[in-house]
Amino acid sequence: MELRIFTEPQQGARYDDLLRVALRAEECGYGAFFRSDHYLTMGGDGLPGPTDAWVTLAGLARETSTIRLGTLVTSATFREPGPLAIAVAQVDQMSGGRVDLGLGAGWYEGEHAAYGIPFPDTGTRFDRFAEQLEIVTGLWRTPVGETFDFSGEHWQLVGSPALPKPFTPGGPPIIVGGRGPRRTPALAARFADEFNSPFCAADEAARLFARVRTACEDAGRDQPPVFSSALTLCCGRDDAEVRRRAEAIGRDPDHWGEEMLAGTPAQVVEQVEAFAAAGAERLYLQVMDLADLDHLDLVAAEVAPRLAG
Repeated sequence: MELRIFTEPQQGARYDDLLRVALRAEECGYGAFFRSDHYLTMGGDGLPGPTDAWVTLAGLARETSTIRLGTLVTSATFREPGPLAIAVAQVDQMSGGRVDLGLGAGWYEGEHAAYGIPFPDTGTRFDRFAEQLEIVTGLWRTPVGETFDFSGEHWQLVGSPALPKPFTPGGPPIIVGGRGPRRTPALAARFADEFNSPFCAADEAARLFARVRTACEDAGRDQPPVFSSALTLCCGRDDAEVRRRAEAIGRDPDHWGEEMLAGTPAQVVEQVEAFAAAGAERLYLQVMDLADLDHLDLVAAEVAPRLAG
């Protein structure tokens, strides 16, 4: 089981805060450092304000050396697909091929209203999402010297040189996730290198993975994507430390939600094993207190080795 670190900087973080977490995650041997792509806090004042996901990852690409970098997830409503393909390709080049692109339809209406971003209905957002996936991957995979054309309902590209190319041949891995019963599995089967089950119990993750496997079979895809899950992390050496960390992020240790990976290292290992049994090959550990670097150290020292064993 690969463990990755996942942050929510819209809740209040500067670039330097994210850099410290990314460097510690790299030192500890985590597989990747990911961040959300949001422009508005979901509780609290959000100070000092949001940071742009791909500007952040460009900086981290030059200040880290081995850890992978990515988004869970970039919203298709935020950026036009052509400029998004250019930006991600550039960050992939800057990192030497260490980028993953998580891409979604978008869901948080408040941030769109706050920053003047159009927020169409759900069906339209998924239509745009599907076109965005087709355009981004099409641009990356067009051979150098050839051009890319696309005619869709929402975007038309004519004679694009499809440049620059990412460092990774064919483009960075694409991550698709969500709980949608029909369109999400179909898009994952068509485009995704990885499918992510977001903040749910292991048995629900297993059902979501099964839908994607079925969609892959229906599409004639032989090998399903890598399966992963995202969960909020709250681990402590003992019950007192667990409670302290829970209170620091506004969680009740007497009433954990299904989105939590929580408890002592031994308890967390048991929970991780349940997700492994459900089919997850990778876990995104959502860390909410970015100043608590000891949290990362603890999991790297007391959880990860037991999983490897």
